[in-house]
Amino acid sequence: MTEAKTSEYPNEGELVVCTVTEVVDFGAFVELEEYDKKEGLIHISELASGWIKHVRDHVQEGQKVVCKVLEVQPEKEQINLSLKDVNQHQEKEKIQEWKNEQKAERWAEFVAEKLDKDKEAFYEEVGYDLTEEYDGLLYPAFEEAALSGKKPLLEKGVEEKWVKSLVEVANENVEIPYVEITGYLELRSYDSNGVKKIRETLEEASQVETNNSKVEISYVGSPHYRIHVRAPGYKEAEKTLSRVSEEAIESIEEKGGEGDFHREIKEGE
Repeated sequence: MTEAKTSEYPNEGELVVCTVTEVVDFGAFVELEEYDKKEGLIHISELASGWIKHVRDHVQEGQKVVCKVLEVQPEKEQINLSLKDVNQHQEKEKIQEWKNEQKAERWAEFVAEKLDKDKEAFYEEVGYDLTEEYDGLLYPAFEEAALSGKKPLLEKGVEEKWVKSLVEVANENVEIPYVEITGYLELRSYDSNGVKKIRETLEEASQVETNNSKVEISYVGSPHYRIHVRAPGYKEAEKTLSRVSEEAIESIEEKGGEGDFHREIKEGE
C-alpha cells in the first residue's frame, strides 16, 4: 500500500492498478499495487465480453492492468475484480494517476529531507491531511504548489516550514503540461469613436483574472481579433478562453457595439 492510502481495502466501484501474478483456467490472480499488494481475482467471466477460450489471450503474468473492484470481503481477504468494465480512457487515466502518485511519494521524501525528517514524519504531520484535501491523492498538492506557490497550501492550514519545502521540491520536479488554444472575436462598433471603444474593450478583456493562464489578444483583420491562451491543461485553457471572450462581448455591447466569438475564422471572412 502506498503511504497516501489510508484504508486497507479498496471500495467497491473503485479503479485499481494491478499486476497479474498467476493465470489459471478460471481467471487470473493479481496483486493490487496501491493496497500493499493484496491479492485479488479476475474471474474469467470478467476478463472480456463474450466467450473466452483461453485466459492467456487476455492476460499474462507480470502484466499491469487496471481493474474495477466488484466486491470486497475483508473477513475472507477476498477482492473480486473486473477487467472488462474498464474502458481505454479510464485505464489510461488511472495508470497516469498511479505513476504520478509514485512520483509524489519520492518527492515527499525530498520534502522531509529538507527539514531533516523522514517520510513517516511528512505523512504524519502533513501528508495525510493533504491527501484528504485532494481526494485521496498527493500529486495534486505538488502540482498546485508548482502552479500557485505557497498561498493555496497555507490557506489549507499547512505549516509554513512544510509549505516552503514542498514548494521548493515542486518547483524542482513538477512538469506542468501547458497547452495552447486559440479563438476569434468579431467586434464591431458603428460609433464615430468606434475604434477607441474596440481598443478599450480589448484592453479590458486582456486584463480578465485567470488562473495561471497567459492571454494574448492580437489584430487579425477587421473585425477579427485573435485570442491566444496558454494554460496548464485543456480544461483551464477552455475556461480562460470562454471567460475572456464573454468579457469582450459584454463590454462592446455595453458600449453600443456588437460582438461574436468562434474558434476558427470561416473561409471568405
